[in-house]
Amino acid sequence: MMQTNTNAPSRRTFLAGAGMTALLAGLHSTIPSEASSATREFRLRAAPGSAQLVPTQHPETAVWSYGSVPGPEIRVRQGERLRVVVENALAEATTVHWHGMRVPNAMDGVPDLTQRPIAPGESFTYEFDAVDAGTFWYHPHKRSFEQVGRGLYGPLIVEDLDPVAVDSDVTWVLDDWRLLNDASISADFGNMMDTGMAGRIGNTVTVNGQVVERFPVRAGERVRLRLINAANARIFALDFEGHAPQVIALDGQPIEPHTPENDRVVLGSAMRIDLLLDMTGAPGDRFRVTDTFYQGLEYRLLDLAYENEPLREQALDTPVRLSSNPLSEPDLTAAERHTVRFGGGMMSGMMDGAMMRGTGRTMGSMPGGIWSVNDVGATGHAMKPMLTLSLGRSYVLELANDTDWHHPIHFHGHSFRVLSRNGAATRYREWQDTVLMKPRERVEIAFVADNPGDWMFHCHILEHQAAGMMGVIRVAEADRT
Repeated sequence: MMQTNTNAPSRRTFLAGAGMTALLAGLHSTIPSEASSATREFRLRAAPGSAQLVPTQHPETAVWSYGSVPGPEIRVRQGERLRVVVENALAEATTVHWHGMRVPNAMDGVPDLTQRPIAPGESFTYEFDAVDAGTFWYHPHKRSFEQVGRGLYGPLIVEDLDPVAVDSDVTWVLDDWRLLNDASISADFGNMMDTGMAGRIGNTVTVNGQVVERFPVRAGERVRLRLINAANARIFALDFEGHAPQVIALDGQPIEPHTPENDRVVLGSAMRIDLLLDMTGAPGDRFRVTDTFYQGLEYRLLDLAYENEPLREQALDTPVRLSSNPLSEPDLTAAERHTVRFGGGMMSGMMDGAMMRGTGRTMGSMPGGIWSVNDVGATGHAMKPMLTLSLGRSYVLELANDTDWHHPIHFHGHSFRVLSRNGAATRYREWQDTVLMKPRERVEIAFVADNPGDWMFHCHILEHQAAGMMGVIRVAEADRT
């Protein structure tokens, strides 16, 4: 079955005739307080608010946010320690998960598994070291299918100790929203069609919280473009007309610089990709950045708009490879192997006739779940571990997508090498923390279980996770049972 999107992108609803000329700027970092010479302290406040997601002839949109959409960019240097005080001003409990960061288990932000949820009016302090350089992000893990869908997320950038030479370091947080004609967010979170199929795919795409027309660049400029997919479910496949972006990092981890397959930059939900983009056009040129993932629903995301004055005659000719992060290399000869199967979805055996007829029931009313991991549909975060691994040992997991839908599978607390797809070795053996699986695909990953605790292993299409596609992997110290 081919996954399709029945919602047209933003320019069919909000940009027709709008003539919007907003300029896209990089996100600004939060200003840390001087907690100590070794620790950088930040504060986040989750609360209702509003944001001008669409052109100003439309109303502002009521959102939930950390003060802005996206939330403030937290930017630190590799090796620094973060202390983040999170205040909950929502009417419901929340947490914050530091996606892709290899943090201690107690700081992972998973409700009822690693911490008690932050109740309304309460606060919680997260503290951890920035072990890896790279592009990461933060978001809730409590009712994330709605809390993230209403705007609770932000970027977390850990700067390299030895960065590549660029003229600009820019973050684009990509998201989509399901908006009504008055620019309000549709309240149909968790409806059965989204949950049992492709997830909540919206009709309005934003970059850094705005529908954008143009991104200003200069001829000869080299940009490090950090892409973060914060959408509940949308998969992006970006084509940069007239340009040849080089992929230099996936999910925060350096990779051999290369042009992406078919010249498309593909990001499943929660994934990050760092690009080096040399501006080889001429002053006054304009090139389209197009999202082509959903066949028949391609759309223009924005234009690369060249200023009239060049920066230099030609782009930089300097090294583009990033330094490696301190990851433990798995020993494949001694690795223990396990299979993890992902099942369920619309039209599957887990869906009864009433569900397929569309009863209007939501995830919260469904017993057991629609999706499964190893034939178990999760009903909450506090689960019995599906695997117990020994601290310090190498493992290979064969991931089997037995469904007709894409799934970006995320492992908390660890990064893993992607070894093969459908039996064919990967070219770059890339390190990732979220791997996008195609329908019916088999993917092998390998890692060292070097971070003790109970860790979530789940689909990051947030409706799929909430409806059962979630498990727990325990990394056990010697004295833990």
